[in-house]
Amino acid sequence: MHAVLLHPYSIDSDDAVFASASPGGPMKVAARHRASIKDTARHPMQDTAWRATRGAAQATRDCVRGARRALMALAAFGAASLTCSAYADELTGTLKKIHDDGVVVLGVREASIPFSYFDGKGTVGYSQTIALQIVDEIKKTLGMPQLKVREITVTSSNRTPMLLNNQIDLECGSTTHTVERENLAAFSNSFFQYAVRMIARKNSGITDFQDLAGKAVVTTAGTSDERLLRRLNTDKHLNMRITSARDHPEAFGALKDDRAVAFVMDEPIVYGFKATDPRPDDFVVTGTPLGYEVYACMFRKGDEPFRSLVNGVIARGQTSGEAERLYKQWFTQPIPPHGINLNFPLSEQNRALFAHPNDRALD
Repeated sequence: MHAVLLHPYSIDSDDAVFASASPGGPMKVAARHRASIKDTARHPMQDTAWRATRGAAQATRDCVRGARRALMALAAFGAASLTCSAYADELTGTLKKIHDDGVVVLGVREASIPFSYFDGKGTVGYSQTIALQIVDEIKKTLGMPQLKVREITVTSSNRTPMLLNNQIDLECGSTTHTVERENLAAFSNSFFQYAVRMIARKNSGITDFQDLAGKAVVTTAGTSDERLLRRLNTDKHLNMRITSARDHPEAFGALKDDRAVAFVMDEPIVYGFKATDPRPDDFVVTGTPLGYEVYACMFRKGDEPFRSLVNGVIARGQTSGEAERLYKQWFTQPIPPHGINLNFPLSEQNRALFAHPNDRALD
């Protein structure tokens, strides 16, 4: 057997097969390759062309592999897209609207201190913080971390129509949950319980509601307080001259301008106006409560998935201790924009509410 030395670039797997099968065997093939060596030495361009051919073949194989990987990726993407599409098809109600629109619209208040109000930079407050916690949960549920948030200012009079007309998706401000309102909208777990009282000038001599007989009194239009006040006026024959202002600031302005002797409203709201007034000591919050009520977030009726999401956020906050911390932040500590402290400690009623979350109206 003779050893045959072959040029490293002159033989490939096809030549090896030919060598074993040819009549002349390896020697005949070797002779052919010796001629190739001579030709390569005389014509270096032939070696370059061979290298180019080999490179093209490798590029083709790489392209095929890349195409296979791309197809696999596209298949995976398609499966994910189909999954997302299928999930989107399963959405209903408010979650579907938010998903399809790419934005959640919050109804916010201008001056419901400290629940939802404008501090000169944006909307802040106890209720607004809860609303934003709900927004975070919506983002997680929909898998939309970049979901846009739009705010629309609402009043006591227009908040329900705006909800029913799909102009807002959720309203967490100072909206009372009443049995009557359940005919139009749905309400979340309650997040605040309070008494209905009044604010008057300290030197007015007014201490309770019977002192309002025959006098001008103001409240805010579209509120449960307005209904309670008018019922009291009829039942007790007090002959009050009741004015319903467009919003809370307008109502408090009527009291300050002496166009009314008292402003009847939710206790925390009137405490907020007293605390933020330049002359807080001129006013007093007084009166035997006309009743006890609760605040809740409001959303459209017949939407169980959205109700479950909203109530889950509120209940977890209340039972974890987060709600109490949030309460202290907004009712017992300085709040923006001027660092006023409402000094309104957590009541036993609210402590009980936090321990046992529920969505029951109190009327």
